[in-house]
Amino acid sequence: MGGGLTAARSDSTISRMALLHRAELRPSKLELLAGWLPGRSWFAGEAGAEVSRVAAYRFDDPAGEVGVETLLVRVSAGPVLQVPLTYRGGPLAGADEHLVGVIEHSVLGRRWVYDACGDPVYPPLLAAAVLADAGQAEEYFEVDGKREVRPASMTLTGSRTGRAVPTGPVPAAPVPAGPGDGGVTVVRVGDVELAVVRRPVPAEAPGSGGLTGTWPGQDEPVLLAHAR
Repeated sequence: MGGGLTAARSDSTISRMALLHRAELRPSKLELLAGWLPGRSWFAGEAGAEVSRVAAYRFDDPAGEVGVETLLVRVSAGPVLQVPLTYRGGPLAGADEHLVGVIEHSVLGRRWVYDACGDPVYPPLLAAAVLADAGQAEEYFEVDGKREVRPASMTLTGSRTGRAVPTGPVPAAPVPAGPGDGGVTVVRVGDVELAVVRRPVPAEAPGSGGLTGTWPGQDEPVLLAHAR
């Protein structure tokens, strides 16, 4: 059974919560990534090998329309890779180059999966996590009319910079990272540039603001993203 792609939230008063569905996904998210990851400049691992999930975290789209999930995965014996994804109920105009693939969801129907770094919904949510420690969305299922919370698979720690979190505008594509930065994808929101670390390693958040994470087996915080 699939881990569920978020749908529109049924209760607009819910804050930073993501409704999941117990559903069949064809192909699975990991199967989709197995074909997409080897074509990325920051890929590390054995092409064609099985992709395994290490941990994951979600952000909450305020409009309740787009699922926003970041997967931490490993391919064969390669390093951990960070893959932010968005899930949409229809194609995102002008974003074909960022399309990871299409998934058939047994509850929600067809879902278009994008590299979140090329989706305008993602940068403002990342900025809130990096600059204001907004945290991750709590995940839950609806079971017999009751909410069943799924424990988080990792812990996120952002910075409290005191800087206002920008809300836009968001460019239509990631900002070029520059030479030698093959392991980083840069997104911009307003006047802030945020570096998404594709191959996260243990490091402290810089003074400009950063997002770190830990998970079972990884007690030393790894740097996931930071303001430039």
